[in-house]
Amino acid sequence: MTTLIDTTALYAILDRDDENHLAAAAAWKRVLGDETQLVATNYVLVESVALVRHRLGTAAVRVLMNDMLPLIRTEWITAEDHRAGAAAFLIAGRRGPSFVDCTSFEVMRRLGIRSAFTFDRHFAREGFDLLR
Repeated sequence: MTTLIDTTALYAILDRDDENHLAAAAAWKRVLGDETQLVATNYVLVESVALVRHRLGTAAVRVLMNDMLPLIRTEWITAEDHRAGAAAFLIAGRRGPSFVDCTSFEVMRRLGIRSAFTFDRHFAREGFDLLR
């Protein structure tokens, strides 16, 4: 099974004070031990590195980049993913999903990925299964 991993999950794994840390850490261990292939878009990776550096510091970024990201396949956003994600983001308005999430939805549809490792409710609203 292939599952997209989102910034909310990556961050929760690293931040012991995050309300989702225990669930994220348990799910991380579970997917590393089974046949799940984790995929993250390059936009998710940039967003995650920026958030982790800002909130947790450079040492946490090293853990993310050196220990976690090698276990995750990077899917590069295409020009069409970017355009479609931007259009969806602008239509959704202020309370809708983020631009990064909108591009993730496009990639998931393009690759036929049905599940997301995330704590972001927008993925469920888009019809994806949540892995927690």
